[in-house]
Amino acid sequence: MNTIKRRFFLKSGLLGLTALSSLALFPKMVFAKWSTEAFKAKSIPKVLMTLLGTSETETSSRINIKAPDIAENGAVVPVTISTDLEASSITILAPNNPSPLIGNFILSPEAVPYVATRIKMGKTGDIVAIVKVGDKLYTTKKTVKVTIGGCGG
Repeated sequence: MNTIKRRFFLKSGLLGLTALSSLALFPKMVFAKWSTEAFKAKSIPKVLMTLLGTSETETSSRINIKAPDIAENGAVVPVTISTDLEASSITILAPNNPSPLIGNFILSPEAVPYVATRIKMGKTGDIVAIVKVGDKLYTTKKTVKVTIGGCGG
């Protein structure tokens, strides 16, 4: 009976050490890339130039934003972005937030262009979706009314 517990402990310890060593050896493969400059940018054009190399966008009806018309709590606003475009990335922005960049999701060619997340909104404003297709950026937006602020408000 003691040998079973000891074997379980040894196997668990070995698996744990293997996982920890992979974090130490390959940190870039484990952690998401963080663009400090883009998250510090206060304007949409600056965010887009930093992340995507251009700030020129074209409005598209082929991008869908699903979000509540009225968010009871700005700290937790559910947002879903989907498109039928051949997207290589989806970027979510909230221009009225202190830091407008919510997230930039880089998609593999096999991925379905769909992102679902929860965001913080400090006050009533737009949610802007930017979809990158090749070298072009397509955008759409949706206004969400926030009743209780989520960014310190």
